This record gives sequence, C-alpha cells and structure tokens, in this order.
Amino acid sequence: MRRILLAAIALLAAPGLAHAETCKLTPKQVVTRFLHEFYIEKKVRSSFEKWVDPGYIQHNPFAQTGREAAINFLEKFVEGNPGQHTEIRRIIADGSLVAAHSHGWQESGTPEQKRGYAVVDMFRVKGCKVMEHWDVIQPVPEAAANTNTMF
Repeated sequence: MRRILLAAIALLAAPGLAHAETCKLTPKQVVTRFLHEFYIEKKVRSSFEKWVDPGYIQHNPFAQTGREAAINFLEKFVEGNPGQHTEIRRIIADGSLVAAHSHGWQESGTPEQKRGYAVVDMFRVKGCKVMEHWDVIQPVPEAAANTNTMF
C-alpha cells in the first residue's frame, strides 16, 4: 500500500515539476532582459550565466562559441572600453527568433573612436535561454548614431 501511495505522489508531482521548468517569458522578453543587463548595465558574466545556454552558438568572427568563451572575450572588451555606451532602439520577435537594433558610441578617444555604430543582433531563444546569436555591426557617423532623425 505504501508503494502505491508513493507511486501516486510521484505521478502527481511529475507534471508539477515539468510545469515549473516551463519558461513564462516570451523570447522577446528574454532578449529584452538579457540585452538590458548586458549592454546597459554591462554585467557580462551575470547576464550570460542567467540568460544564455551553456552550449550556445555565437556567430561572431571575433569570438568563440559557447557561453564561457563568450564571457571571457566580452569581459575583456567591456573592461577595455569603459566609455562605450549603447542604446537599444527596437526589439521585434517572430516565434523563437528575435531581432534587436541598437546604436552605440564611444565617449572619449580619438575622432575615429568617437564614431558611432549601429548593431543588429539576431537571437534564437528556447525556453528562457538564448541558444544562438548573430550580430552585425555597422560604423556610422557620430551624429547619426546619437539622433532619432531619419534622412
């Protein structure tokens, strides 16, 4: 009788455990939170450990794939560019694919370093984790990177 009771409890608990692992955030919400913590707050390690799958694929020619490799690369980059600022302009989603458009600029340095840039990040999200990430960075004149004016 005791075995039957334990088996019944296990069966009842199993759907609850599976439901607890279900992500209650949409892919767009996952990317929004990740980008804010990473780009704006510049918390590289905590944002990657919280929002990025350990074996994720990063389609960036300068960085290796995998969460830890990306953290090591990006921590050095952020430390080496303390005056870099990013503003997230738009985030759109289609199912598990999310695209984010950002503008950034460097506060100090030579005129070449002060130029702005536009970034388009593409993410594939599964559950509450970023599984894949592609990015394209395009240098733009500083004035264009810091205004909302369309020409």
